[in-house]
Amino acid sequence: MDTIFTRGPSLNNRLALALVLSVLLIFVDHKLDGFKSSRVYLNSLMSPIQYLANLPGLMLSESAQRLTSQEDLLEENDQLTNQLLLMSEKLQQYEVLEQENKQLRELLSAPVRTDARKMVAELMAVDKNPYSQQVVINKGAIDGVYLSQPVIDDRGIIGQVTEVGSTNSRVLLIADVTHAIPVRSLRNNIRFIATGSGVLSELYLEHVPHSVDVQEGDVLVSSGLGKVFPEGYPVARVTAVVRDESRPFARVTAEPLARLDRLKYLLLLWADNLTPSNAEVNEEFANDS
Repeated sequence: MDTIFTRGPSLNNRLALALVLSVLLIFVDHKLDGFKSSRVYLNSLMSPIQYLANLPGLMLSESAQRLTSQEDLLEENDQLTNQLLLMSEKLQQYEVLEQENKQLRELLSAPVRTDARKMVAELMAVDKNPYSQQVVINKGAIDGVYLSQPVIDDRGIIGQVTEVGSTNSRVLLIADVTHAIPVRSLRNNIRFIATGSGVLSELYLEHVPHSVDVQEGDVLVSSGLGKVFPEGYPVARVTAVVRDESRPFARVTAEPLARLDRLKYLLLLWADNLTPSNAEVNEEFANDS
């Protein structure tokens, strides 16, 4: 068969001719720089083709980079969100601890003699019975708590212990209707009996004659009678005096100085050497006023 490859010079001649032309072109290009302008045109001609050839790879690389960046941003956003929540929770704890620390400082600065034995207790539960004003604290017999032990806060007397367990105790508040405490007026030393009304914000002074010198604003402190509460501790402030001659006694109401509606930390007192001076009590109420 006569094909195109069998026409003309032989294959050996063609190879030799190609080698000679190649060497000649290399020499001309290398020594004489004769194809410089041709390379410029060829590069300009091939640039769009090279760009089109590289375009799919560039697009894939850009897309992958964007996806990676988006994933990194989402992950970083999740981390920052989690950190924000953790910091917010810690901030709330710090605020609670700061408030509790403030309460403890106020409690420990209550008008108690420095040589008096005392112990801080924490509120555990409040009696749900609306006709009973009692609370449970986290100190019991193993801590030395005993029946009828006086309990105060940073402002005044709260009540007394009525039940003692091994690790907790029940405290009867002075506002309970079954509770009574001997008191005296800090202004003139007249003695009264303050009983609970069943309402945390109100006490009654029992059997007060119309002629007794008692005025609104008088501060009442424990008198020490009855041997339950030590003498001189703040109890209440007189809020109203109603003298109705049709009744045998004046109606006198007082407001407890202790914050019975917001108890958190309490102070247990022991009966030894627990008589603060009148100067300490007067100074305490001068600061409150």
